[in-house]
Amino acid sequence: MARDTLTTDQIVQAAIELLDEEGLDGLNMRSLGKRLGSAATAIYWHIKTKDDLVRLAGDAIWDEIELPDVEAVDWRTAATALATGMHAMLGRHPWFGQAFGSYLLYGPGKSRHDDLSLAVYEKAGFAAADADRAAATVFVHVLGSALGPAAEVSLTRRLGRNGEDARRKLADTVARAAEIAARFPRLRERLDTAAAVEYAGAPENSFEFGLRAILDGFEARLSAARAS
Repeated sequence: MARDTLTTDQIVQAAIELLDEEGLDGLNMRSLGKRLGSAATAIYWHIKTKDDLVRLAGDAIWDEIELPDVEAVDWRTAATALATGMHAMLGRHPWFGQAFGSYLLYGPGKSRHDDLSLAVYEKAGFAAADADRAAATVFVHVLGSALGPAAEVSLTRRLGRNGEDARRKLADTVARAAEIAARFPRLRERLDTAAAVEYAGAPENSFEFGLRAILDGFEARLSAARAS
């Protein structure tokens, strides 16, 4: 694909696909050019650095989240929709959660999401400063809930690149971790259940449980403020 027919949007979409398949370590201009059928120099004409490319790809995926109509639904329904949509987006793009720790990420996609999130918590009844805190609390919960699965994808990919049997290595690690956990009574009790195989990860429905608990806390706080 020649330089003059290649667009920034095409490059960003191809970068997202490559990141989904290969992760942050697998993204480079040469591999991206091959995917696009173009020379790496043609990409540099549009996007100068890998940092810029990750920033643009990272901002584009925020548009995958369906934004609720804050005027049409109650604040809690809107908050749940936003958080659930973000969690699903992070699950589709496991590299993105890791990018938060190593890239400067910003753009209109994220700003649009953040602005609506603030509108949701202002509608709930929080003053501006507390709406900021409420939105940040939910954001951190969603991001943290997605890091475990993202880390597993990254680790499996890295082990595979090193020529190791990733499944065997992970199984061996879980087994050794279980041996250590068995020294402690509450962990041992859980390892003795049928859920032991999954104990290396978060318990089932942890994201939903945590989100409900946070929103319950917000409602209680708002109710107490109205009653005082």
